[in-house]
Amino acid sequence: MSTAEIEKRKTSSKKLLYIESYGCAMNFSDSEIVSSILKKEGFKSTNNLTEANLVLINTCSIRDKAEQTVRNRLKLYNSIKKKKNPNMMVGVLGCMAERLKDKLLEEEKLVDIVAGPDSYRSLPKLINEVHDGRKAINVILSKEETYADISPVKLNSNGVTAFVSIMRGCDNMCSFCVVPFTRGRERSRSPETIVKECKDLFDKGYREVTLLGQNVDSFFWYGGGLKKDFKKSGKITFINFANLLEMVAKIDKKLRIRFSTSHPKDITDEVLYVMKKYENICKYIHLPVQSGSTRILKLMKRGYSREWYLNKIKKIKSIIPNCAISMDIISGFCSETEHDHQLTLSLMKKVKYNFGYMFSYSERPNTFAEKKFSDDVTPETKKLRLQEIINLQQKHSFERNKSFVGKIQNVLIEGISKKSKEHFYGRNSENTVVVFPKNDKSPGEYADIIINNFTSATLIGELKK
Repeated sequence: MSTAEIEKRKTSSKKLLYIESYGCAMNFSDSEIVSSILKKEGFKSTNNLTEANLVLINTCSIRDKAEQTVRNRLKLYNSIKKKKNPNMMVGVLGCMAERLKDKLLEEEKLVDIVAGPDSYRSLPKLINEVHDGRKAINVILSKEETYADISPVKLNSNGVTAFVSIMRGCDNMCSFCVVPFTRGRERSRSPETIVKECKDLFDKGYREVTLLGQNVDSFFWYGGGLKKDFKKSGKITFINFANLLEMVAKIDKKLRIRFSTSHPKDITDEVLYVMKKYENICKYIHLPVQSGSTRILKLMKRGYSREWYLNKIKKIKSIIPNCAISMDIISGFCSETEHDHQLTLSLMKKVKYNFGYMFSYSERPNTFAEKKFSDDVTPETKKLRLQEIINLQQKHSFERNKSFVGKIQNVLIEGISKKSKEHFYGRNSENTVVVFPKNDKSPGEYADIIINNFTSATLIGELKK
């Protein structure tokens, strides 16, 4: 960068931030933290990419497709930078930043700033380094929850629902997953700061919070530090996820609580009984299964068998009979046979998930699976098996939604339907979208809706008179 360009950047009065997020809900929550940090530095958010002088993209590394999407966006940013806005500073955040730091900065020269998931407090310093003509990088992983005291700036908010981060990292070393390498080990946030943030959101008019973590059921607070260091700490008291869930539920009966994501081997009966006890804790659990084959689950290092998982589903239904359950499934994992695939389909038929998130296996660098197994299922076979899984889930979702017809659902109104300005939309406790004609109520209020129609994705009804 020339001396003239450096001086031009330093003297630029604009402080406009454009931020994009991809991947899991945690990334969207992190983007709100970033906006809060930069707001204190004088940055204002903009939806106009071409006018921004700081463009950040919060990234996901869970699948190759997600990384390719980010690379295409980075190329677009650089094209705009060259043609229209030479003062634009481009930064990559999140999991790709952690995984591809040197490649993005030095080899491909697509970015000026690289900041990992635990490095967002250093962004003002990194921005100054770029102003001084240097490439800026910080991807150090922390042993503490690093953003507990920050009140996130809500981006693209509907003013009704909000994400609240409760922990970071993951200790479950699933053989296909890069999360432990990009987000580090499990460490939880102080319960007091979580409850305070949830209460503040409620006081501002929000009526639903989703407690977020790579594995929320591993929430474990004993005063700070990594979960694995608890025994060495000498402390004997702690707060687990069930305790935290109850603390948040007690804020106000009108505040609904959701959480994501759970790991089947970590969700406890204690959590289920707390869910049953409090009406404002939504009766919905996202419980990724990944495969219906015990052999494949073992290769995936999931920590449970097919039979164990099905027993966990039985337990959930026995304690919370109306609990909705969704899943993640990966088709075409290493060495998956047609028999393994059929076992996945048969497990789906037993559970009949309300909905799910389904993907073809995408080999990720430096994971156990990449090092030890062969990605030997052909793309064509993966695609065919994935389509069978999707088709079956659509059938089950249709059947599940059909069961709501004639029933009254308590719905939190989130806003105006995207398809019709004459309709509201919201979700019931089971996390299913409900659409109904506008009435004298407003977003943020609850409405009892009689369901009279449905699709595989949506319930359709009208206000109970």
